[in-house]
Amino acid sequence: MYVGLPGFHEAYFGGVVGLDTASQAIFQKCEEGSCPLFRKGWTGWPNDANQDGVLSWFADISQNLAAFAESFRPTLDHRRPLAQPNKPIRGSTAERKLDIGFVNDPQARSDSRCRWSQILVPGELKSNPSADIASKAWLDLGRYAREVLTAQDTRRFVLGFTICGSLMRIWMFDRLGGIASEQFDINHDGLQFVSTVLGFLWMDEEELGFDPSITAEDGKRVIKITRNGKAERLVIDKLMKRAPCIAGRATTCCKAHREEDPQTKFVVKDSWQYPERDEEGELLKEAASKGVVNVARHYHHENVIVRGEVDDIRGNVRRGLNVTEARNYRPERSVISWSTSTTGPPRTGRSSTVSVKRSSSQTGAPVPPGKRSCSASPTKAGNDVIPNRIHRRVILRDYGTAIYKASSRSVLLAALEGCVEGHESLHKAGLLHRDISISNLMVNEDNTNSSWPFF
Repeated sequence: MYVGLPGFHEAYFGGVVGLDTASQAIFQKCEEGSCPLFRKGWTGWPNDANQDGVLSWFADISQNLAAFAESFRPTLDHRRPLAQPNKPIRGSTAERKLDIGFVNDPQARSDSRCRWSQILVPGELKSNPSADIASKAWLDLGRYAREVLTAQDTRRFVLGFTICGSLMRIWMFDRLGGIASEQFDINHDGLQFVSTVLGFLWMDEEELGFDPSITAEDGKRVIKITRNGKAERLVIDKLMKRAPCIAGRATTCCKAHREEDPQTKFVVKDSWQYPERDEEGELLKEAASKGVVNVARHYHHENVIVRGEVDDIRGNVRRGLNVTEARNYRPERSVISWSTSTTGPPRTGRSSTVSVKRSSSQTGAPVPPGKRSCSASPTKAGNDVIPNRIHRRVILRDYGTAIYKASSRSVLLAALEGCVEGHESLHKAGLLHRDISISNLMVNEDNTNSSWPFF
C-alpha cells in the first residue's frame, strides 16, 4: 500500500465533467451568509472528531453539497451517502460493518440494510489522526475494498477514503494493491473536500472502476467481441466464480451464450495477468490447433480495451501514477533476476478453468528444444522493476461442472479417465497443465450441451 502519491486527485477526479467550476462555486456558497457552512473550518464539525458526531456531520454536509450542486449538474438519483457503523453489510462471509461511504441505493436511509453489491465508495473513520497508518485505517479500508471487489463482478478497481481526525485521504484499490493521495485537512482545505464529495456523487460507472466492456442492455449483460473479422455478442447467463482478493489475478468466470445461439454454452474468463507470462489464450489456441482432446477448447481471446487502451494497471487503472514517488515507497528486495529460468516445479495457480503452460524440466536438466522457460514473477524481480498486470479475457467453447459434483461413482471414474487422457494429449502437444485440481477437472452430464463430456 503506497500513500502520498502526487497528482492522485487530478488522475481520478480531473475527468469528472464540470467538477472544478462547480466545486469552486459551491465552496464559495458555503462561505457566504450569516450562518456559513464553512468559516475557518466546517460548522458542526465535532471538536473531538468522535465517530457519531463525524458520521452525522458527514451525512448532513453531503446532502447540502448535493443540493447546492443541482443547479450545476443533477446528482444521480440512485446515489446516496451511507453512514451505518453499527449495521453489518450483507453479502460477506464474515460480519463487517462499514463506517461510511456512498451507496447505489435510492431507498438508502439511516435504518436501511445494504449489501456489498451496492457499495460504490467505502470509507473508514478514525477519531485519532495517528490512526492514518497501515495497521489501522488503511487495512480496515482494504478489507472493505476486498468485499466490494468480490461482490461486484465487473469492478476493475475501487475508490475509497479514510478520515482520521480531520485528515482525509483518497484511496484506490486494484489488482496490484492500494495507492492513496496525500493527506489533507478538511477543515483547512474545504475546497478539496467539496471537490471530493461532489466527485464521488458525479462520477460515472467507468470512473468508479466498473468494466465498460460489459454493458447492460434490456436487462441482459452483454460482451461484444470481434472474431475472425466479424462482430459477435455474448450474453452472460450467470457468474460461476470470482476470486475473493484485491491483489492477484482475480480470476472471474461466467457462463455465457451467443445472442443468436442460446443452446451453445461458453465460459468467459477474465483475469489480471503479468505481461511477462505466456498468454493463456495463445496456449489454448495452440492446443486446439494441435487437436488436443478433453481440454477446454479455445474460442476467442483478447486484451480488454478501456478508454481506447489496453486495460493494464500502471497505465490505465493508475493513470500513469508512479508508486516510486509515494512517501512510503521502498524498493523491493529480491535475488531473482528477469533472466532466471525456473528449474523446480511450476508454481501452483488458482484459476478456476483450464490454464496451461509450456512444459519445463523439473529435475534441473536443460529445457528441451522448442519449449520456453518460464520467466520469474515480477514480484520477485530486480529491485528496479515495478510490476504490472494486464486485463485479459479468454472465451472457451466448453462448459461443465466440477468433477466432485459428478452424479455417480461411475461418472466420476469416467471423468477421471477422460481428464487423464486430456493431460496426456496436452503433454504430447508439448504443453503442460499447471493447475491440476478438483476445481479444474470438469464433467458435462447434459446431453444438450455440446461440450466435452469430461475435460
